[in-house]
Amino acid sequence: MKSRTIRQTLSRPERYAALLVPRNPREYDAAVSRLNALVDEIGDNPSDPRYRFIDTLSVLIEAYDNEHNKIPDASCIELLTFLMDQHGLSQGDLPEIGSQGVVSETLRGKRELNRRQIEALAHRFHLSPPVFFPTEK
Repeated sequence: MKSRTIRQTLSRPERYAALLVPRNPREYDAAVSRLNALVDEIGDNPSDPRYRFIDTLSVLIEAYDNEHNKIPDASCIELLTFLMDQHGLSQGDLPEIGSQGVVSETLRGKRELNRRQIEALAHRFHLSPPVFFPTEK
């Protein structure tokens, strides 16, 4: 890039603001809105030239999240209880784990979730399976 072009770009920061790491909640919300609008418009079409912008915005948003929106460590049982509460589910509503009795034993800490159950729960709640694995405290 020629220095004149760089100076013109830097003198009009609104032209590249979308490419900067969000510094506050307002900028973060704006970045998330831009990302959502792009995803709605482009979808999963990697041939669209704007598709790479989705990757860029995702990285910038993730950087802000990592610094400002830390997710507290929670046990598998705490996470499962939270998800059940958020989705209005009872023990009988989780066939991914097993019968109501198996779910009850799991929630009381008498049983641990196995890999198959974890993968099924992660799929149901659109989460990454590792969030269900026990963490060292």
